[in-house]
Amino acid sequence: MKQKFNLDAAGIFPKELHRNLSPSQLYSKALRFDSGAVISDMGALILLSGEKTGRSPSDKRIVEAAASQDDIWWGEINIRMDAHTFRINRQRAIDYFNTRTRIYVVDGFAGWDPNYRIKVRVICSRPYHALFMHNMMIRPTPQELKNFGEPDYVIYNAGEFTANQYTSFMNTKTSIDLCFEEKEFVILGTEYAGEMKKGIFSIMNYIMPKKNIMSMHCSANEGAKGDVSLFFGLSGTGKTTLSADSDRYLIGDDEHCWSDRGIFNIEGGCYAKVINLTEKSEPEIFHAIKFGTVLENVVYHPKTHKVDYTNTSITQNTRASYPIEFIEKIKLPCVGGHPSNIIFLTCDAFGVLPPVSKLSSKQAMYHFISGYTAKVAGTEMGVTEPQATFSACFGAAFMVWHPSKYAALLAEKIEQHQTHVWLVNTGWIGGGTEEGKRISLKHTRAIIDAIHDGSLLTTDFDTLPVFDLKIPKKVKAVPDEVLNPSAFWKDEKHYWEQAKKLARLFQDNFKKFKAGDQLDIAQHGPKL
Repeated sequence: MKQKFNLDAAGIFPKELHRNLSPSQLYSKALRFDSGAVISDMGALILLSGEKTGRSPSDKRIVEAAASQDDIWWGEINIRMDAHTFRINRQRAIDYFNTRTRIYVVDGFAGWDPNYRIKVRVICSRPYHALFMHNMMIRPTPQELKNFGEPDYVIYNAGEFTANQYTSFMNTKTSIDLCFEEKEFVILGTEYAGEMKKGIFSIMNYIMPKKNIMSMHCSANEGAKGDVSLFFGLSGTGKTTLSADSDRYLIGDDEHCWSDRGIFNIEGGCYAKVINLTEKSEPEIFHAIKFGTVLENVVYHPKTHKVDYTNTSITQNTRASYPIEFIEKIKLPCVGGHPSNIIFLTCDAFGVLPPVSKLSSKQAMYHFISGYTAKVAGTEMGVTEPQATFSACFGAAFMVWHPSKYAALLAEKIEQHQTHVWLVNTGWIGGGTEEGKRISLKHTRAIIDAIHDGSLLTTDFDTLPVFDLKIPKKVKAVPDEVLNPSAFWKDEKHYWEQAKKLARLFQDNFKKFKAGDQLDIAQHGPKL
């Protein structure tokens, strides 16, 4: 007799237990039981994430335990909690599930390479969350689901229920807790679906380096000849735009691993920002928003259900979650060979960094740990001049080990596979934001094309002092004069003043990594 699936071992006994429902079934459940759920004019499911419309990094905790405590880079990103408090919060989630009529389970994989993938089980009470994770995890075949067995990690998403603020280690009614020893992840007090996605990424960022696999917050694509490129960059640097190339196949848009077999995407879907989305600006994303897609926190016309992507009255962080198959030109399965090129994207609002420079493996470690970009004046309250922003490994919020661990892995693989590393500035040239201008997308695309066709390797290079960067003298379809920033500024003296200012900001930022910098990576940064 076939045994019915249950959650008895977890102490969860709902009246209705739904496992791996289809999108059609989850639509039906959401329209009946998820408050505010509607279908857009393009067929996507529109939902609200409640009070929280983004991640809550200050409420994220990791259990301090003997087996893992020496591995974790403790501090503002990885905040400590004890096992006892974790179990209290897990029980709070379980107790909440037992008050619900319906519970949803989604079993899926993280990692497209079957040699390294992990099995993840998501337990939640909202159909919205189940559909979101159906999209974002790699979906098992019916046979794989039948033989799924016990998961490697379990996510208890009881985000509709708050944490107890008087419990130890709790500051607010939100608590997001990860325990590597129990292999569990608990969410309380936030219904923002992105917490589940990034929870899995944090797990992969811990367990993959133990296997000498580099986990990375980047996008990846592949050319017609099988050459793979990785794109790292913080918000606003052009990572999504530049990796979406009509001449290349998308492997993934956000999270990848680099093993001894090559690159593999961690996720089964994409989670794209849709603020100001138009068919002309982002045709791939625009056409992926259809039946099966989750649209979060968007505003729509009450009669036609046509979405107004310019309306940010709920949040600027409007998002779409869809299976990667909804993108037309993709590589399936989402794996590739060892990268030929790695591209670090930065939007330098100081106008100091060149449009493109070639990095040595040691410089790559330094700029990878730094994860630099800049905020432009006027983008946030109180920002009146360009401000440097640094995010270690281009994704500090999700890194579990000290950044030098990831940097050393990256350098090892770069040297082993003779990967070329480029620093591409999509920001200002000829001056800062007041006197300069932002480099044209046309010229940046020409630079990326020159990286991909190999022509950038055959040109001569100059060296930019202070930052010690190798600058190509010529790039096809890019004016020669824009390539060297010091020569392109009207006032060269002012350029060097700004260059030294930015160099000091790099040096000051790197001081926080000194305790774990066993490889003396700091010496490969700018010098004054």
